[in-house]
Amino acid sequence: MKIALLGYGRMGKEIEKIALSRGHEIVIRKDIGDKIDITLADVAIDFSVPSSAFDNIKNCLENNVPIISGTTGWLENYEKAVTLCKENKGAFIYASNYSLGVNIFFELNKQLAKMMSNLEDYNISMEEIHHTKKLDAPSGTAITLAEGVIENTTKENWKLGDKANESEISIVAKRIPEVPGTHTVWYDSEVDSIEIKHTAHNRKGFALGAVVAAEWIIGKQGVFSMKDVLNIR
Repeated sequence: MKIALLGYGRMGKEIEKIALSRGHEIVIRKDIGDKIDITLADVAIDFSVPSSAFDNIKNCLENNVPIISGTTGWLENYEKAVTLCKENKGAFIYASNYSLGVNIFFELNKQLAKMMSNLEDYNISMEEIHHTKKLDAPSGTAITLAEGVIENTTKENWKLGDKANESEISIVAKRIPEVPGTHTVWYDSEVDSIEIKHTAHNRKGFALGAVVAAEWIIGKQGVFSMKDVLNIR
């Protein structure tokens, strides 16, 4: 499989290692501003920056190259990407996190929210910790967790910071050097607390999931998620 890496930072380099170890070829390594011929690739994996993500996705879909997007902070254009995918009969996956463990954590989060939905004495809050080079806050993973809670409780929105009203979920974002990603969801009441937490030890899990998604999407058409890749619907 010939892979285009759109974004060649730390994640791009980690993905390259995993891809090469699985017998794939890297034909494009794109940094910001580079001109490329995306048609040289069988599939593209985008871990770039928010300002470049949609243009990268658009270029791939208009040239019939399946695209795996792991960049967060660009989702105001997500529906445009979905429309482009359908118009061009392309293949597209966006995930806020490609780690298998995190995707299981997403499902646990939803199930816990359903179980807690009628217990009004509990306040719901979240914390995410990442390395200091992460550009967006809160993380896409934290937003996905918050959306999972909102779908299954009376909460209506999330708010960055620790000052949230009763209808909102507070998300505190911290930036600490060399932290790959830690996400915690709390349910606090006067009598007790319930906590679920995912801690990434390195970037290998994210990189492996992205490569597995790239392997899976070849030959397919449509807009997919990691639930499709991992068959955990």
